[in-house]
Amino acid sequence: MTKKLRGGYTTGACAAAGTMAALFFLQGNAVERVSFRALDGTMLIIPVKRVYGKGDGAAEAEIVKFSGDDPDITNGVSVFTCVRQLPAGHGLVFRAGEGIGTVTKPGLSVPVGSPAINPGPRKLIRQVVEQVLGTKEPSVEITISIPDGRTLAKQTLNPVLGVEGGISVIGTTGVLRPMSEEGFKNSLVPQIDVAVAAGFRSLVFVPGKIGENLASVHGLPQEAMVQTSNFIGFLLDAAVERQVERVLLFGHIGKLVKVAAGNFYTHNRIADARLETMAAYAAAEGLPAEGVRQILAANTTEDALKVIDDAGLEQVYDRLAERASERSERHEFGKLCVGTVLLTLAGRVLGMDENARKIGGDFHWNIESSLRG
Repeated sequence: MTKKLRGGYTTGACAAAGTMAALFFLQGNAVERVSFRALDGTMLIIPVKRVYGKGDGAAEAEIVKFSGDDPDITNGVSVFTCVRQLPAGHGLVFRAGEGIGTVTKPGLSVPVGSPAINPGPRKLIRQVVEQVLGTKEPSVEITISIPDGRTLAKQTLNPVLGVEGGISVIGTTGVLRPMSEEGFKNSLVPQIDVAVAAGFRSLVFVPGKIGENLASVHGLPQEAMVQTSNFIGFLLDAAVERQVERVLLFGHIGKLVKVAAGNFYTHNRIADARLETMAAYAAAEGLPAEGVRQILAANTTEDALKVIDDAGLEQVYDRLAERASERSERHEFGKLCVGTVLLTLAGRVLGMDENARKIGGDFHWNIESSLRG
């Protein structure tokens, strides 16, 4: 029997709950829990750890984040929301407290210079404020703090996206359901938006940290890089939708050789034809049957490389790069130019295609000198 996973609530819902508890406190009502409807209509009942006065007509509430069975890095952290009523006409004002980031690059859902409090949480907080105060024109200052946020932000894409100083207050509806594949994929797309807003029409797709670190070493701009995880096809689609012109796939051969085989979702439980693909292309370049069998029997792609290198068939890597680019362009119906660079775990550049040379050259990279070095 499949275990039913528990849901939870987002940091945005925590801030909304803290806002409600603080407003009740200012009205003379201390509460142990609050209830309100999330933006999708789900009723949320959220415990209040504590609420207290801050002086000067302000109150602050502490809510402990509960993520259910979602592997969320903010599970168990305290979200503090300080509420201060303002003179009429000021509207709803959001402030970034300790551990909340500030947006420094265009392309995200809130403007540069604004607290990294996403539209969903802002809408949910406004809904709660209007509900408690009974007005559509509240004048309230909301300051959100997550003291652990600066440390937690290092485990997120915030540094890449240009959110500095802490974590973002996120959530589409307020309800946190165990992370779906769709949710994770969508969380990667803002990287493209930020790069496009910075003026890039050529991007560097890196499946993981190996590719990202080596791309930086070889002079490719961090601002143009997009971490794809296993969702290369999904992010190629997103790039086309945003009128990106060229993409450089830059990463370990074990991941990108799958693209050469036409697999654009590269999780090893979904697509794992690495050795078969390498064996086929090596055979096409003249590798004897015994070598083909050795590749098929290898434990990893790194082991398979030894067979190809010993046979003097390094051109196989260029063929694989060419094929990965061709399959990617076909995947996007010719709406995108794609180049590919294949690497080892140690950073050795195995091969690339002509598109990669052109894209990399326009970025003024320094990779040619290290090819098969």
